[in-house]
Amino acid sequence: MLSQKGMVRKSKAELPPNNFFKFLGTAGARFVVARQLRASGGTFLEFYGKKMILDPGPGALVRLVHSRPAIDPTSLEAIFLTHKHIDHSNDVNILIDAMTAGGFNKRGVLFAPQECVEGPDSVVFNYLKGYLKQIEILKPEREYHLGMLKIKTSPAHHHEAETYGLKFYLPEGTVGFLVDTKFFPQLISAYAEVDFLVINLVRFTAGDDDHIMHLNVEDASKIIAGVKPKRAYITHFGMTMLRADPRKVAERLSQETGVEVMAAYDGLTVSLIQPGGK
Repeated sequence: MLSQKGMVRKSKAELPPNNFFKFLGTAGARFVVARQLRASGGTFLEFYGKKMILDPGPGALVRLVHSRPAIDPTSLEAIFLTHKHIDHSNDVNILIDAMTAGGFNKRGVLFAPQECVEGPDSVVFNYLKGYLKQIEILKPEREYHLGMLKIKTSPAHHHEAETYGLKFYLPEGTVGFLVDTKFFPQLISAYAEVDFLVINLVRFTAGDDDHIMHLNVEDASKIIAGVKPKRAYITHFGMTMLRADPRKVAERLSQETGVEVMAAYDGLTVSLIQPGGK
């Protein structure tokens, strides 16, 4: 297509997709979730035109339909669960039902660890499993595909449930979601290729009781400094993080690591297309 100046102008169909993700909620830990001091809807992803949701916690359905612009839950093509805990999986069943039109339209893929879909603590209702086109069981350090989109899992995280982080490979760079875990050195090498790093940062400090298997600010600083992504986002805040003010923590982490670190907030949309379309 030619413009008035004779320059070639791409039609909308030819333009690259606007790969982005949106924080439907930034709550972490039981008290922040229970009181809804931050929303707990997980993260909406649109990569290569595929509409997906990651870790749909309590209120994910409501956060989708009340998003601006609204996101139609029936348009979802995939749901990712990194682990079975309720703040990451509460709305998975209603979203499977929505995605498949109550089973009348067999479609969509669920990506989840085995214990999310099998066994006594399964969080996915048996009758809904048949509604899905496919269930992909997540294993450590495996590669998966959804159309053109390549996805890799991290090594197993150190958490109370079977847990994996996820890396999504896009033309603009690799987006990594480093979810709930206690710190261990292999995390740095596991996410070394990531350009845009999202870290679940529940705790401000380690405290005296170190059996809680979540990252704190000191851990996040080590990881960001070691990975050196183009940009990092902190999210999934517990009470101690809210008291410390995530924005101030992000500023501190930027100074310590030399990496631009941003504190996510409910509704934040991150577009991976650079200004000017570059």
